[in-house]
Amino acid sequence: MITSLSNPSIKHVRRLARDKKSRQENNQFFIEGLRIVGTALQQGAPLDVLVFSPDLLVSSYGQELVKEAIRRGCEVLEVSAEVFHSVSQKDGPQGIAAVARQRWQQLDELALASHDLWTALYQVADPGNLGAILRTMDAIGGQGVILMDHSTDPFDPAAVRASMGALFTQKLVRASLDEFCVWKQDQAILVIGTSDAAAIDYHGFSYPTPMVLLMGSERQGLPPQAQEICDALVSIPMQGVCDSLNLAVATGIVLYEILNQRREAAIARERAA
Repeated sequence: MITSLSNPSIKHVRRLARDKKSRQENNQFFIEGLRIVGTALQQGAPLDVLVFSPDLLVSSYGQELVKEAIRRGCEVLEVSAEVFHSVSQKDGPQGIAAVARQRWQQLDELALASHDLWTALYQVADPGNLGAILRTMDAIGGQGVILMDHSTDPFDPAAVRASMGALFTQKLVRASLDEFCVWKQDQAILVIGTSDAAAIDYHGFSYPTPMVLLMGSERQGLPPQAQEICDALVSIPMQGVCDSLNLAVATGIVLYEILNQRREAAIARERAA
């Protein structure tokens, strides 16, 4: 059992949990908790290290996760409660965490299937919003998220927590706006964006398949150069005094409209058959 707070392996895990530069240099990130570690193992995510504290890990499910990690050849670190608290990002840690490998897909290798749905985010700044959008994408059966220009780190602990494991079901792509524009033209992809000035109500628009939903940053929305590459722009009506919605909420509203339209179309096809 590791009891030293200065153990090199523990110091590495701690840096991944707190430092973006360390995550980028090592192409790894930190996850914590029964649910997300369980999802990672269930989805076959590459885990380099599993950390657990027998004093804190009282769940039989958690103990099975440790055994499964060992079966898969993952390095397992058994640590004292004090050491686990030193790496934990939770107020009440469950005694299990892991170091996972980052997985990125190249934009020029991305080809959309006939019913694929992706979300592209232009300069999303808040990791919590990004994590919530990943979670919503998983819920509606989407394929992944494209992060453009100076977007936040999807492997930031706040994004990881908010995703509730969706990081392991959704594909991630990094690209500039210019690269996205070239890819859109080469692949003949239809892109639908949002703008508060758009004349088309999001509920009255027929969304194509496949498609990419393009959303802007929390502060400025979609800039003119991003709006120009959209095949259509839709707006979400607002009747109160606030002039904008939270980015994750707005994205979820449009994504569920797309899902509902697809469900209705599927029902109509079944009835016609």
